[in-house]
Amino acid sequence: QVELAEFGGRSVQAGGSLGLSCAASGGIFSSFTMAWFRQNPGKEREVVAAISWGHISVYYTDSVKGRFAISRDNAKKTVYLQMNSLKPEDTAVYYCAATWRLDHTGGMDYWGKGTLVTVSS
Repeated sequence: QVELAEFGGRSVQAGGSLGLSCAASGGIFSSFTMAWFRQNPGKEREVVAAISWGHISVYYTDSVKGRFAISRDNAKKTVYLQMNSLKPEDTAVYYCAATWRLDHTGGMDYWGKGTLVTVSS
């Protein structure tokens, strides 16, 4: 059984930076495509960033390009999301997710419980 646990969510001022991490247990982490999603009440969950299992591809949604960076450490079984120049619209619950697929577009197989990021203006 694969389990994912997110860490790092908190309140931050607009323009600030915040780093999230997601630790995985179970499975072969290096074989997972990992992704960060976010969701606000009443809105659909959206993919924020994704990194393929072989570092072959990295994806960012347009609204975070140039501000967020996803990375992974296979030895630590951890994926990170560095968020800079945060905006109030980045406020959301951020979820870590994993899949055996080559990329995130076919859906994710495992999900964390989420961590809340609040950006105040």
